[in-house]
Amino acid sequence: MKKLFIILFLSYSLMAQLKSIDAKTLLQMQSSGVPVIDIRTPQEWKDRGVIKGAKKIMFFTPNGGADVPNFMFELGRLIKDKSKPFIIYCAHANRTKKLGNWLTTLGFKNVYELNGGIEYGWIDKGFKVIK
Repeated sequence: MKKLFIILFLSYSLMAQLKSIDAKTLLQMQSSGVPVIDIRTPQEWKDRGVIKGAKKIMFFTPNGGADVPNFMFELGRLIKDKSKPFIIYCAHANRTKKLGNWLTTLGFKNVYELNGGIEYGWIDKGFKVIK
C-alpha cells in the first residue's frame, strides 16, 4: 500500500498543472515572447476588447459548446512544443480553468491563465484593451 501511495504521489507531482498569473506577470511573460491566447467568442472580443498582442482562438462557442477541432488546430499552429509556455484567458477565468486543466491532461506542461480573466484580472485592474 505504501508503494502505491508513493507511485501515485510521484505521478501526480510530475503532472503539469494549470498556473494562475496576474496582469503584471502576463505582461512580463508576453514581453519575453510567451504567446497570449484569448479563448472568448467573437462577440465578447467586440464588446469588451482584447489584450494587445493576444491571439484570438475561440474555444467555447456562444451556446456553450466547445469547438475542439478548430481550437486544437489553431493552438497547434501557435504552440509547436508542449513544453513551451503559453497564457490563456477568458472573461472571468471560469472557462480558462476548465480548458487549462484539460490541456494539461493532454501533455501541455506550461499552461498559464490570467487570474480573474479579462474582466477582473485586467480591466478592473486598470489595464487597457484594444478593440
